Amino acid sequence: MSISAHGYLDAVTAAIGRVAAGQTEGVRRAADLVTAGLRAGGVLQAFGCGHSEALSMEIAGRAGGLVPTNRIALRDLVLYGGADRAVLDDPLLERDPAVARRLYELSPVKPDDVFVVTSNSGVNGVIVEFALLLKEQGHRVIGITSLSHSARVASRHPSGRRLADIADVVLDNGAPYGDAALPLPGGGAVGAISSITGALLAQQIVCEVVARLLAAGETPPVYLSANVPGGDTHNHELEARYAGRIRRTA
Repeated sequence: MSISAHGYLDAVTAAIGRVAAGQTEGVRRAADLVTAGLRAGGVLQAFGCGHSEALSMEIAGRAGGLVPTNRIALRDLVLYGGADRAVLDDPLLERDPAVARRLYELSPVKPDDVFVVTSNSGVNGVIVEFALLLKEQGHRVIGITSLSHSARVASRHPSGRRLADIADVVLDNGAPYGDAALPLPGGGAVGAISSITGALLAQQIVCEVVARLLAAGETPPVYLSANVPGGDTHNHELEARYAGRIRRTA
């Protein structure tokens, strides 16, 4: 494929096609877990490090998305844990397994919460330790990762395990090794894939959850855009049902 806007479009279109063809059953299983969790009084928790945090934002607190959702992030160590701001300057923070338990302890988590854990590589210490801790605590875990990339790199967790080895449902984002799709003449590549296909998977899960609620005659708790008339009132009324369970931070 050419290194151009059109070449990237071709690569993304192909990746979307692979995800659409191969992940349908996984999306349904993920939606089943989330729906069951919400009906039991839980919320959907989302966690990702680095650029994968963008996928957590796709799940928690956006227009057209589910209200009972919460985003967990490394910055919670500072915002809620009292750590010095300088801790976030460590570029290797997401590789430290010890951080996982602290993040869990700082989060407004209850037993029926379902987690979406996202990592393109699926091998960094925080991600693997966090997923292991969730399973230890009895939570259901949905992992979104690149199986192609994860299979080609060593785990950075002492257990040697990857996110894909731990999650109850594993969704493959279809991204290639290294994430970028268009090879450069001197090595490397340009044009990342995981953000787009990850967002696709997240929105598919949400739509499947809403479909299940509607089929059962239930009113889905879905955000309106805050930038349409009545959006703020609608959203605040729904958020009040989950007071203390969901956080909305920058």
